[in-house]
Amino acid sequence: MKSFEYGIRVETSLPYEEAVQITVDALKAQGFGVLTEIDVKSTLKKKIDADFKRYVILGACNPNLAHKGLQLEESLGLLLPCNLIVYEEGDGSVVSALDPGIMMTLTKNPELKEIAETAGEAIKSALSLVEAGQAIGAPVGP
Repeated sequence: MKSFEYGIRVETSLPYEEAVQITVDALKAQGFGVLTEIDVKSTLKKKIDADFKRYVILGACNPNLAHKGLQLEESLGLLLPCNLIVYEEGDGSVVSALDPGIMMTLTKNPELKEIAETAGEAIKSALSLVEAGQAIGAPVGP
């Protein structure tokens, strides 16, 4: 797992479709639901006739954390849901997530720090499963 300025990234040898499914399953295991799924390749082709690699934006939300955060700051909805991306890279796939801690710095509300940390740890756990290439419930090992 690699961190960068505003997110977290994992690389996997999984084919694209499998990486998307494992990402969705891993998020569910951490209490997140995927509310939106934007097929960037299809959208760009349809809207501007541009070719692009397979690339999806997943809008994930943990309802318990979202509820707590919205109670502290109603405008927090502008930063929800948490976005993750999955795209083809060589023979495998890349999965990246926006770091909720970075997102929360935009609010300047220190009460949101614990929620952001909890969300960040859950997303990192989900990405660890993706990086290991393990579907939820799949046997570990060769």
